[in-house]
Amino acid sequence: MSEAVIKSYSDIPLNEREVFRYMSCKFPDEQTKKLFSRCISECESVLSYKACFCEFPLVFSGDEIDLGFAKTKSKSLSVNLRGCVKVILFAATIGHGMDRLIKAQSLVSPAKAVCLQAIGSERVESLCDTLNDELKEQYKKQGFNLKPRFSPGYGDLPLSLQREIFSALNCRKLLGISLGENLMMTPSKSVTAIIGVYE
Repeated sequence: MSEAVIKSYSDIPLNEREVFRYMSCKFPDEQTKKLFSRCISECESVLSYKACFCEFPLVFSGDEIDLGFAKTKSKSLSVNLRGCVKVILFAATIGHGMDRLIKAQSLVSPAKAVCLQAIGSERVESLCDTLNDELKEQYKKQGFNLKPRFSPGYGDLPLSLQREIFSALNCRKLLGISLGENLMMTPSKSVTAIIGVYE
């Protein structure tokens, strides 16, 4: 296990098409585009891009996966990690400001709230993509490559693994992300994931 590395970003590239996809709006009209522009302007000042990551050893033992910070059984994660020698565990968030903005707008403008939800989803995914790209370059120099990220709740990987992830990364202290009894994260626009590392 390595010590957790914390990353902060002042800006992340925006994918407008992804925002409209989250809005289920493949071909946005002018009114929707104007709504999007207003929402982007309003949320820019509240976004806070932060992430942390840590490396752990990986051991397969029968149908059990020892991830270094926890042991679990998951066929889908086993397939994803096939051939890997270690894993990177990471968490990322765009902060509490977006949640507050969405909540405020949901009371006065449901349309804006929907658009802000879509922007928030795109922002945290783009943050994860940016971090993943940096990690790929970093590990490539060491002779390694990375598998696609894999999050708890996807496939048959239990969502309950979040408890071990939060403990291993100290998400509350390092990023201000808390985990509820229902295993939902606050801020809501937060992601945790496992990345396989192979030679």
